[in-house]
Amino acid sequence: MTDRAPLPLLPYGRQTIEDDDIAAVTAALRADFLTTGPLVEAFEDAFAGTVGARHAVACANGTAALHLAMLALQVRPGEAVIAPSITFLATANCARYVGAEVVFADVDPDSGLMTPDTLAEALRRVGDRRLRAVLPVHLRGDVTDLPGLAALAGAAGAVLVEDAPHALGTTMTFGNVAERVGDARHSAMATFSFHPVKTIATGEGGMVTTNDPGLAERLRVMRSHGMVRPQTSSGPGADPWWYEMAEPGFNYRLPDILCALGLSQLAKLDRFAARRRSLVGTYRATLAPLSPLVTIAARPAWSDPVLHLMGVLIDFDAAGVTRREVVDGLRARGVGSQVHYIPVHRQPYYRDRYGALDLPGAERWYARCLSLPLYPAMADADVARVVEALTAVLGG
Repeated sequence: MTDRAPLPLLPYGRQTIEDDDIAAVTAALRADFLTTGPLVEAFEDAFAGTVGARHAVACANGTAALHLAMLALQVRPGEAVIAPSITFLATANCARYVGAEVVFADVDPDSGLMTPDTLAEALRRVGDRRLRAVLPVHLRGDVTDLPGLAALAGAAGAVLVEDAPHALGTTMTFGNVAERVGDARHSAMATFSFHPVKTIATGEGGMVTTNDPGLAERLRVMRSHGMVRPQTSSGPGADPWWYEMAEPGFNYRLPDILCALGLSQLAKLDRFAARRRSLVGTYRATLAPLSPLVTIAARPAWSDPVLHLMGVLIDFDAAGVTRREVVDGLRARGVGSQVHYIPVHRQPYYRDRYGALDLPGAERWYARCLSLPLYPAMADADVARVVEALTAVLGG
């Protein structure tokens, strides 16, 4: 009698690459431009149309998108930017790239989202610094209270920049008005990532959407070294090679090869979104018997998310196991998981810079959170397998 072969690992997230995606990249490789060619603008136009924004500017990755947003707003050293502590490092780091100081906001302990109340508390800690921007994060794909946050930010003389890499395809309803993440109705800009575990993938890649033509132009200039071609260099007799740089920018361009993949993936967004929503519905039904030991992260009433992460909250103390034991036990059963996120205010760099902070919502979220596998190629049977493994590890 032979042992049964172990099941392949279900990662917490992964890309879905199909034959037409490969064909699109192959065609781009055979074309005249590998970078700074026509597929960049084509991807930008298609993305802007998909989310309902007037402008979309492609860039190298989601971190570059956030950095470009700070550069477009001309955030200066010593000014302040508010970011939630439950997020990836880049949300806070983009402010430091331009010399601004980060004020960390707490989050709702059950959703992980910045709220008007936690923003109001953070505003009281800005002090005499000029506040330039508030960076709400649409964690997992669920949307923050954009009108509430925008009103508070606006009263403080700042704008919102939505950190939205988790939320492509998410819709929401505020005041009976249907909206899409990325349409920038309540914000100056929204930023996206196309890392392989996100809703669509380009390998690496990012996008910034805005309705402000001035911001869009500055984003384009700053993603390409700060170079511009003055009007005087394009007239009769002008030197065709002439360019000028008023201030240093960065090489944050996204190549045509990756834009080709982005266009192919974007055409599948509705299918990817429907499958993610279906899998989340299966998770809700299958996880229900584990409540209250395991609950799904809270969804705001206005949010109809396309979840990037299947975030659950586990009462590890009540279960009598540590999170590390759960993670290791799941992996031994072929199920990957991840933690989103360690509170950024805990990181040594920020702790040394700002001292210890008391953000109880962020700590409560972190103490219970775990992300389970979620990606379009999963079968419903995979969800059952994940929940069966989780039940076993929790002693059910």
